[in-house]
Amino acid sequence: MRLIILDRDGVINEDSEEFIKSPSEWKPIRGSLEAIARLHRAGWRVIVATNQSGIARRLFDLDTLARIHQTMQQRISASGGLIDAVFFCPHGPDDNCDCRKPKPGMFYDIARRLRIDLTGVPAIGDSLRDLQAATAVGAQPILVKTGKGFGTASHPELPATTAVYDDLYSAVDKLLSN
Repeated sequence: MRLIILDRDGVINEDSEEFIKSPSEWKPIRGSLEAIARLHRAGWRVIVATNQSGIARRLFDLDTLARIHQTMQQRISASGGLIDAVFFCPHGPDDNCDCRKPKPGMFYDIARRLRIDLTGVPAIGDSLRDLQAATAVGAQPILVKTGKGFGTASHPELPATTAVYDDLYSAVDKLLSN
């Protein structure tokens, strides 16, 4: 089984400083749906791992988040893709939980639930915290320059083993060519 872990906002869909608070605000990044469809057709299991502090900030509730994810799933399915599971952290930055990236708790939860070692598993994100969480569990950090990624690419704490691509489609191109 091939597994890949994707951040959501800034990797699959457009990010917003105002948060994605409703299904109508969820807009895919060009090529991301097709990239996920290509992974699915090639036999990869696609997992989303996303911080969703808008819940803790009371900007939206769990039902709204479920509807946002349902919209994402429907759009990906219509493109021939599949997200096998969505893991999320509902906590705010000051809640000191173990599941909020950059802490690796969400990744450990994925490993435990799927009964898999995450060593070398590609983990694609657009922010330093995505890459730090991946690195902490031995996953392969991959940065895309969409979302916050362009600024993250020059961050002095960027993990040395990070591969950098313009977008999810380019990263998937490389993964599928190996």
